[in-house]
Amino acid sequence: MKATSPGRDYSILIADDDTNCRQALRDIMEPEGFRTWMASSGEEALDILREKDVHLALLDLHMPTLTGLETLQLARQIKAILPAILITGDANENVIRQACQLHFYSVIPKPINKNVVLYTVLRALAGVYGRR
Repeated sequence: MKATSPGRDYSILIADDDTNCRQALRDIMEPEGFRTWMASSGEEALDILREKDVHLALLDLHMPTLTGLETLQLARQIKAILPAILITGDANENVIRQACQLHFYSVIPKPINKNVVLYTVLRALAGVYGRR
């Protein structure tokens, strides 16, 4: 990790029930210096939030038991200021409206694009924590 890595001061929670998508997101984040925590469900994501210092959450919409939307609602009870990005293959108007109501920073459609993910994550972090 280079001293100038944009993610060197941040950790990212990646919650997605799809192993390949979780790994793809980790493969985007870690080379940029981000620490990553992986969760395969909303419940697991909440457990990580209780135990680890997380600066941003990447949440899949469709997960068993808790959706990404429900996970963020509960996550904000643990960490009130938690920037979050919703990732979904179903980015329709209703989903985007719900994400806006819950103050998701953005909605990123699947399949994910590395440049879009990095740009969005860096903007969300800068918006909450400032430039480091």
